Amino acid sequence: MIYLKDILYRVSLEAVVGNTNIQINDIHFDSRRVSFNDIFVAIRGTQTDGHGYIDKAVEQGALAIVCEEMPKTMVNGITYVKVKDSQQALAYMADNFYENPSENLKLVGVTGTNGKTTVASLLYQLFTKAGFKVGLLSTVNVMVGEDKFPATHTTPDSLTINSYLKKMNEAGVEFCFMEVSSHGIAQHRTTGLKFAGGIFTNLTHEHLDYHKSFAEYRDVKKAFFDQLPASAFALTNGDDKNGNVMLQNTKARKYTYALKSVADYKAQILENGFGGMLLKINEQEVWTKLIGNFNAYNVLAIYAASELLGLTTLESLKYISELNAVSGRFQYHISEGKITAIVDYAHTPDALHNVLETINSIRTKNEELITVVGCGGDRDRSKRPKMGHIASALSTKVVFTSDNPRTEDPDKIIEEVEAGVEPQNFKKVMSVTSRLQAIKTACQLANKNDIILIAGKGHETYQEINGVRKDFDDFKIVSEYLKQLKK
Repeated sequence: MIYLKDILYRVSLEAVVGNTNIQINDIHFDSRRVSFNDIFVAIRGTQTDGHGYIDKAVEQGALAIVCEEMPKTMVNGITYVKVKDSQQALAYMADNFYENPSENLKLVGVTGTNGKTTVASLLYQLFTKAGFKVGLLSTVNVMVGEDKFPATHTTPDSLTINSYLKKMNEAGVEFCFMEVSSHGIAQHRTTGLKFAGGIFTNLTHEHLDYHKSFAEYRDVKKAFFDQLPASAFALTNGDDKNGNVMLQNTKARKYTYALKSVADYKAQILENGFGGMLLKINEQEVWTKLIGNFNAYNVLAIYAASELLGLTTLESLKYISELNAVSGRFQYHISEGKITAIVDYAHTPDALHNVLETINSIRTKNEELITVVGCGGDRDRSKRPKMGHIASALSTKVVFTSDNPRTEDPDKIIEEVEAGVEPQNFKKVMSVTSRLQAIKTACQLANKNDIILIAGKGHETYQEINGVRKDFDDFKIVSEYLKQLKK
């Protein structure tokens, strides 16, 4: 058992009504999970306000309430704590409740628009191969050593993060690699954690439905580096125009990596094909199974981080050559009839551009490049025509379709994607609302040596329509249908 006064350490308190010298069983911000002797933290969300559930939490046995606004009626025997920011308070409370687990391992955060999952997951692979017990908090899954748990968010809530870090402590994990999203930073999910390092991949058009402007999106990412301690390292992409912005106010040791500009860690692509790449990193050659310019940056970030975390150059290069691609990230299947199907998570204009440019740099131009792509519903609408423009400009044929339409009309989303297609590319484009039929159409259009790119959902094994998630696996569908067609 732990006392409320201990859980509130580092929390900025505005008012306290009641006793803080009381024993607490658990912390919740979902009133439905509250039981006897728990703390309920009332958080103002984008859809619901936790302050409206304070009475329910008390009825269910909450002994303490943490809120930004005191309720008009207070119950005797209940402790009420007023704070300026409930999300920030929750983060510190979670860290204290789970006994500051991030201090007992080396936690490295990876942030940026694209590449977070690849960099974090490959670092998990690399350090596991090097013989360490490793943790991973990513979009794809959560790993505590060899134990796998399902992931629900890119960056989970602070209670979930700290509970997993505590599990990692108990399992003897030495390193943990974590995706840090802009939502996670803005909502204080990573506040209170002690990071040993931070990695910046790149910054492009994304999440402007949430952040309202690119400058705000950039500054939220920068805030993560601003909070790194002097004992940590800050590693940034020197070729990205926002890379040096991340380093402006950080106390951490500063390092850069780049393919084009002067940097601490430099790489050059010597060979590039569907089988992999030959890279020259700081004058050392290494072969990797990963493909494309964007993955050259990812590999370089991994190499730099592994050295900064204590591996030797030879160790880093050896394990990089053994790494396998991350699920749904340029994952490819070659059919019996020599059709290459590629599934990639590319769901931003920049990511889609990178994947298509990579394919075009490898293919001979004698074959078709057929792209299947859509855009998610209830998300940033301004990127939709950009996605349509990029797909139609860089492919020989395009099938626009549904992604996760969520609560939006999928046909309306497709219309907004089509708006970006320029007149000279009209003949390349068709629209098939059903994603299953769109993938089948692409397979039927493909002949020997052609390439099919299915973009947008990557590792996801579901499609969300009107709040219902149905099983849907792009990679499984395309590989099985090509087999059926005997192509």
